[in-house]
Amino acid sequence: MTNSPVKHAPHLPASTAAPADHQLRSPKSSRGLRKLQSAHQLSSNYAALNTTSLISQQRQQQQQRNTSASHNAQAPQIPPLPILSSHHRTRSNSDAVVPNTAISASTSRKTATTKKSPASQDPRDELEGLVRQGPQGDLQAKLARLRYLVLCEGLLADSDGMSQSRIYVWLILLNAPAIPTDSYLDLIRRGASPAYSKIRNDTFRTLATNPLFKRRVSEASLIRLLNAIAWKLHDAKLEKVGDSTKVNAANELGSPELQHASPAVKHAQGPPTTTATDSSEAGGTEPGIYVQGMNVLCAPFLYAARSEAEAFVAFHLFVTRECPGYVRGAMDGVHKGLALVDKCLAIIDPKLSAYLQSKHMKAELYAFASVLTMCACTPPLPEVLQIWDFLFAYGPHLNILCICAQLVIMRETLLTSPSPTKLLRSFPPLQAKLIIEFAASNLRKIPADVYEELVHHAE
Repeated sequence: MTNSPVKHAPHLPASTAAPADHQLRSPKSSRGLRKLQSAHQLSSNYAALNTTSLISQQRQQQQQRNTSASHNAQAPQIPPLPILSSHHRTRSNSDAVVPNTAISASTSRKTATTKKSPASQDPRDELEGLVRQGPQGDLQAKLARLRYLVLCEGLLADSDGMSQSRIYVWLILLNAPAIPTDSYLDLIRRGASPAYSKIRNDTFRTLATNPLFKRRVSEASLIRLLNAIAWKLHDAKLEKVGDSTKVNAANELGSPELQHASPAVKHAQGPPTTTATDSSEAGGTEPGIYVQGMNVLCAPFLYAARSEAEAFVAFHLFVTRECPGYVRGAMDGVHKGLALVDKCLAIIDPKLSAYLQSKHMKAELYAFASVLTMCACTPPLPEVLQIWDFLFAYGPHLNILCICAQLVIMRETLLTSPSPTKLLRSFPPLQAKLIIEFAASNLRKIPADVYEELVHHAE
């Protein structure tokens, strides 16, 4: 008897007629109610309407009084009819018409719950918005906010450490300009650089035991990138010393881009092909084009980037702006960093520092690779990427404090070991959050003059 849309759905069978009791409870309209009430009254007074004798009526009333108890127990009670008022009548839920105001109110409530206000916005969504849409308003304030979000919330990544926004956050924090992909391809087309043989001697063992890196980054990709970096540094060195020989000029041996591609040409050219590489390891202060360890330092860039061109831009800016002292001459920046590891550890944990010094365990013996590679030599790789997020946000010089953090985490084991040398041959797996928390909290213990040394040691 109702107007429910479910009742008239084409995929449902027609409903059977409802019993009279249900009909009385759910009338279709006030007019229908009046009809049903009239029928009910007629049926209940049927005997009285068809009686012509008053005596018969009295006799029937006497019989009804004598048997009222039994009739009351057996006869079902007819529920009272609802009030026939169009303003207050009851109806089923399915038949009720929802006012437009209620619909708009419920819709507005749903919209209010689905749309987040800026105050309740997920910090990671805010970070992604800064990367995708760029800063709105004060640039320095937005950069400070980006650094804070990287420190407190971290970048959204899967279990393998892969993040869609990580390489772009790194490029933003490095203030990388837009460089055409052709610039990288031109360096690739130039063939083998003066450091090509040294690069090939290192690339095959780059993170060799890390399955995540081997699955994503090929050795050929690593060779191309390091070779392009070597050419880039080689060109910068020639420009710095004012060499009159231009890169694109030809000589009696042909184009310099191809002079090192053939062993015969390399032999004919003689010693000049190796002077640029040798100067990087001869102990001087001249800028080099490749040093051992650059392959591991380059690995996280290739792993995090979505193309070799992106990794090339980030890695080149990193080694030329942030830590040029690590790839220059005899790597004087690395040795300064090792001395700072000893100095900072003595400030942060004097007892542990004194114990290691008593065992003649200086940082030069156990922390060389960690300083040179920014902890990239220690697995797991996803933890390395989280530490690098922190270093890009607040400065690679804080890697020295991250190394001290790893030592403090091993404190109890080192102090109880009669030979800590064996323990420090390889650091335990990285715990990025714990290391970052330690480095940030202990930064206030570092005096201002020592902090200045940290900031400038890799220049």
